Amino acid sequence: MSTPPPNTPLSTASGIPLADNQNSISAGPRGPLLLQDFHLLEKLQHFNRERIPERVVHAKGSGAYGTFTVTHDIAAYTKARLFSEVGKQTATFARFSTVGGERGSADTERDPRGFAVRFYTEEGNWDLVGNNTPMFFIKDPIKFPDFVHTQKRDPQSNLKSAEMMFDFWSHAPESLHQVTMLFSDRGTPDGYRHMDGFGSHTYSLINADGQRVYVKWHFKTRQGIKNLSAAEAGRLAGADPDYAQRDLFGAIERGEFPQWEVKLQVATEEQLAQWEQRTGWNPFDLTKVWPHADFPLLPVGIFELNRNPDNYHAEVEQAAFSPANAVPGMGYSPDKMLQGRLFAYHDAQLYRVGTNHQHLPVNAARCPFHNQQRDGGMAINNGGAARNYANLAAAGSAPQGLGHGEAALALQGGAARYDGRGAEDDFSQAGNLFRILTPQGKQNLFDNLAGPLSQVREETLQRQLAHFDRADPAYGAGVRAALQALGKPA
Repeated sequence: MSTPPPNTPLSTASGIPLADNQNSISAGPRGPLLLQDFHLLEKLQHFNRERIPERVVHAKGSGAYGTFTVTHDIAAYTKARLFSEVGKQTATFARFSTVGGERGSADTERDPRGFAVRFYTEEGNWDLVGNNTPMFFIKDPIKFPDFVHTQKRDPQSNLKSAEMMFDFWSHAPESLHQVTMLFSDRGTPDGYRHMDGFGSHTYSLINADGQRVYVKWHFKTRQGIKNLSAAEAGRLAGADPDYAQRDLFGAIERGEFPQWEVKLQVATEEQLAQWEQRTGWNPFDLTKVWPHADFPLLPVGIFELNRNPDNYHAEVEQAAFSPANAVPGMGYSPDKMLQGRLFAYHDAQLYRVGTNHQHLPVNAARCPFHNQQRDGGMAINNGGAARNYANLAAAGSAPQGLGHGEAALALQGGAARYDGRGAEDDFSQAGNLFRILTPQGKQNLFDNLAGPLSQVREETLQRQLAHFDRADPAYGAGVRAALQALGKPA
């Protein structure tokens, strides 16, 4: 609903003017209230229902509108029209968030940050749903509910638990790369404007000739990377738990529009196969990154946020992203975590917002759309008199030159449950990340880890320390020294 014109009289939701919004209808001045007071009933009924379920992850977030401007030609890689010419602009909406906290949690908690961007293109909505880190904790979506439960609350005490977190992480060496990033200074970014964003997953682009390349998306902040110390993040969690939202909203209101340089890593299937043979790293494993030395960043465009929403609930809380929203010229990859998210995100929005959440203004495509989906709650655009079915063509489903029309994604292997854990390298990239930290950055990492590790069982502690040792002996030694300083020998 748009903002009503000035001096519009107060009314019921059906538009009926109200005579009195201060007093209920009663039988006499002190008598009981009457059921006929529909305004009272409507007001209380709506109040009881004005919350939708919060997101299971990414519950606390901030959003804004903006633009994406193409600065470099990438037509060799994709036929997507939003990249069709240098200078072209596309409207966008972005939502930033913490991951593990509830909707009322603090913006400055040590946590990855969600970095989701919607592009309202002439071919439909493209949602790039990522984080402020290029990797993640796990590589198979079947473990995602287990992992997220460890970041929430203990089922008995209803308290956050360091033991739960490190019990899971210590049994999952694949998490070490992300754990190292999380407990570094980048685990507490200074608001949303001063952090990078990543598509994180491996995606693909398809050009006009049907050729596919695999890509990684990067958003490099033009404001510069700034992080909070652990002490300052903790202070702000109490003094201003909405710190990041206040910073983003205020900057846009002042006309200080934040910008990110959008860049791309590109590789053919053959190049990735050669790289995997040389390094032993699966290019579709979300716990790994593609080193820039092997796959340089290519400039694509500028992403800017320049307008705050008018209504938080309608435009930010009800914003419903899904990585399955990929326009023609874009595609997916064998990344197992991506494959799981293609289902899970849309399904979550169906439950959280409703069957027709894509009809809401913040979610609706800004180009014409047509399908046979009908009915259900909030059917704002229900297709009018158009047929709600499509006939089966006698010639089958030969491509008509519209839509994705992409070349087949080659798959191989028998259908089975494959477990490569223990045989894969989960330590080298974590060690590489550790070694590029400054001396002070390493000490901050040690201290940030020592706090929660001092609260875990000895068995869990030793299992986690062994992972640090395998990444780099100096890593494990540094954490042990930090634990010693806290009075917990390791």
